[in-house]
Amino acid sequence: MRAYDILLRKRQGNELSPEEIKWLVDGYTKGAIPDYQMAAWAMAVFFQGMSPAETAALTMAMADSGPRLDLSAIPGIKVDKHSTGGVGDKTTLVLAPLVAAAGVPVAKLSGRGLGHTGGTIDKLESIPGFRAELPTAQFLRIVREIGVAVASATESLAPADKKLYALRDATATVESIPLIAASILSKKIAGGADAIVFDVKCGLGAFMVDEGEGRTLARLLVESCRKAGRHACALLTSMDQPLGRTIGNALEVQEAIATLKGQGPKDLRELCLALGSEMLYLAGKAATPEEGQGILARLLDSGAALAKMVQWFKAQGGDPQVIDDPELLPQPTTVVQVKASQPGYVTALNARELALVVMALGAGRATKDDPIDPTAGIVLAKKTGDYVETGEVLATLQNRGTIDQDKVHRVERSFQIGDRPGPKPLILERIPANSNPSA
Repeated sequence: MRAYDILLRKRQGNELSPEEIKWLVDGYTKGAIPDYQMAAWAMAVFFQGMSPAETAALTMAMADSGPRLDLSAIPGIKVDKHSTGGVGDKTTLVLAPLVAAAGVPVAKLSGRGLGHTGGTIDKLESIPGFRAELPTAQFLRIVREIGVAVASATESLAPADKKLYALRDATATVESIPLIAASILSKKIAGGADAIVFDVKCGLGAFMVDEGEGRTLARLLVESCRKAGRHACALLTSMDQPLGRTIGNALEVQEAIATLKGQGPKDLRELCLALGSEMLYLAGKAATPEEGQGILARLLDSGAALAKMVQWFKAQGGDPQVIDDPELLPQPTTVVQVKASQPGYVTALNARELALVVMALGAGRATKDDPIDPTAGIVLAKKTGDYVETGEVLATLQNRGTIDQDKVHRVERSFQIGDRPGPKPLILERIPANSNPSA
């Protein structure tokens, strides 16, 4: 094979064979194919697209570019959940112990935050003593013993994806739905998942702003999973406003704990039950997602999921006392309130702008080596649909540094106040499992 011939065929809109795609990915990963040729291929894909079969072939080639995590020593069907990224998205912190309490093993590899969306590992590391960097043997042992572990992904996992993503980021080819799908799936398959539930977010605070593009991605992810021999389903969810009422690492841990105590925000509980019910269905623990939702609601209300969180934190070195005493989590030194300048209903809330403010407060990073302030964040007193009086608190900003008036004004401008409430449904569409998981 020659890279030139493959580039020409894709530029002309032809479908590449799995062998051609694997040859291209392997050659690029090993340095035999230069950046300029791979960049030309990515641009051809950007304009010509890829078929579901091509997307599945690219997924498997990238998943096989490094060693896969072998979860076979863990009994049962291992179901992973993947979110395409949002603001205030702390669902993994609730879902991991909740689903594990239902008897479905959760062996999850997660990442750190980069840009305006937060990372699960950063949130967990705000818990005193919590260890996210785990040797593989210890990671597997914890899952076998208590049913749940969440650790940071290793650099060896799907190295072709890391290399290709960096190239796409530098060549304006990130926003290609087939390349996005293959990037997501390759990491999940390399991580050992038997089945995957996707939370595809769309709206101002999401990577996919347009609902139509989000729907296309969700359907492609499910179809590509089928072609790659994995069961999958997806929920298309709204991210026009943050999920829950907190944005920031320690704050989101505190809200996840409150949710497992039955005291969390309604939208976070709703989404966790919906995603978790799909996980139980794909794992064969529930005959239908509706049955799964009932099982999980009982585990939440009985305290069984909270007890599983205690086990989980202890197993990874985290101080379980933070569950009873949230003040043991990192605390801010500076707190500033943002108040409404007029009465009315909150008709819109700019999730992306709020996330950028939180990043500027110290909760996020522009490069992977930037330090973060675990206390930095925003607590939302009002969300879309809520009524507010003049002078009433809209939100509270906090960190361990200084908070200037520019950040306060940016948060105030993120709230659109008008005559009528206009919240959008949280779950916009369900893309069902691609086949019967028990078949």
